Amino acid sequence: MFFLGMAFLPLLAQAQDANPINTGDSAWVLTSTALVLLMTIPGLALFYAGLVREHNVLSVLMHCFAITGLTSIIWILFGYTMAFSTEGMTAGVHGWHAFVGGFDKLFLFGVTAKTPWGSIPEPLFCAFQMTFFIITPALIVGAFVERMKFSAMLWFVALWNIFVYLPVCHMVWGGEGAFFADLGVFDFAGGIVVHITAGMGAIVACIMVGPRRDYPKGHILPHNLPMTVTGTGLLWVGWYGFNGGSALGANGDAAMAILVTHTSAAVAAITWMLIEWVKAGKPSMLGLATGSIAGLAAITPASGYVGPFGAICIGAISGSVCWWMCAAVKTKYKYDDSLDVFGVHGIGGFLGTILVGIFASSKFGGNQEGLDILHQLGMQTFAALSVALYTFIISVIILKVLRATIGLRVNEQHEIGGLDLNTHGESGYNTL
Repeated sequence: MFFLGMAFLPLLAQAQDANPINTGDSAWVLTSTALVLLMTIPGLALFYAGLVREHNVLSVLMHCFAITGLTSIIWILFGYTMAFSTEGMTAGVHGWHAFVGGFDKLFLFGVTAKTPWGSIPEPLFCAFQMTFFIITPALIVGAFVERMKFSAMLWFVALWNIFVYLPVCHMVWGGEGAFFADLGVFDFAGGIVVHITAGMGAIVACIMVGPRRDYPKGHILPHNLPMTVTGTGLLWVGWYGFNGGSALGANGDAAMAILVTHTSAAVAAITWMLIEWVKAGKPSMLGLATGSIAGLAAITPASGYVGPFGAICIGAISGSVCWWMCAAVKTKYKYDDSLDVFGVHGIGGFLGTILVGIFASSKFGGNQEGLDILHQLGMQTFAALSVALYTFIISVIILKVLRATIGLRVNEQHEIGGLDLNTHGESGYNTL
């Protein structure tokens, strides 16, 4: 029996070679997919819901859950193929496929359980990327909470994801033949694709929808900080899947991505807390939580390229600059980015996208040997600014169309009474 088993070993090896799908890699990405979905529901939902006033808490939860359903349907129908189809693509040849994918995988035709994507099944890659498609517009919700029409929000999210997220995702992550990919732009897990786009969409939305009726003179306080802290914890842990899962395998790259992700979050959180302590005289839980999210956003594009030293620097810089944007710049210019989406995600993502051009170099502990830092900085800056400008323009157009058709904002009576009862006919609190 022993010799019979030995005789079958070569055949077994051939079968393994013929099937590139690796169960260990697949198990890790399956776990990461669940972690990233957990970041939106309930992580981001709780984080945002705790920061609004109590008569709007269910509306924020509703936004996050409705976005999850709506964007998932779009992704399955045509989003995935527009983002990741490689039909007609050739490295260095920049036709229209350099900016958006083909349509050969509409309705996920051809995506089967046996179809590989690297060392994992393609349906798993599709599901993992779908969770990014879900969370990106959900981040923007924080910019217009307590005042935007639910119907306008749904239309904005659908159109924004189609005309902003899908082409940007393809240009950055579409592989050989995709515009930014061919330029060698670094974006490991979404500094450009997720955070810069969401941040720019947020600043446009908060300005075009307009400030809350009692901003900035009113004293607007979070109704439930423990809820926000719970959401922060879920986001921090979920980011292990966000960045670590982007390695698409259970390997050293995933391990380092998790290590630097945690490091940046920790440094940024303490940096924000210390600045606030010095400036305001007291360290706050809200500041600590917000700082951690800034560090997580900033390390996202760099997480597959930098080492712990780079993560410490990125965390300290993002914690400082994002605090300044939220505490000083927003106060000066009085734009009502209600939950600091632009100041934290937009600025954090932009900083990380630029800084990876430095700290990815092996001179600073990164994994890129012989990196031309000046050239890489130029490519990173070009990509970040180009995507920011593109997102700004498309977001303005979408919101102008919606404002001229269905309107963007609830009426004043509904805003005063709260969106929970007036829009959704329910409340999370006893109103008697």
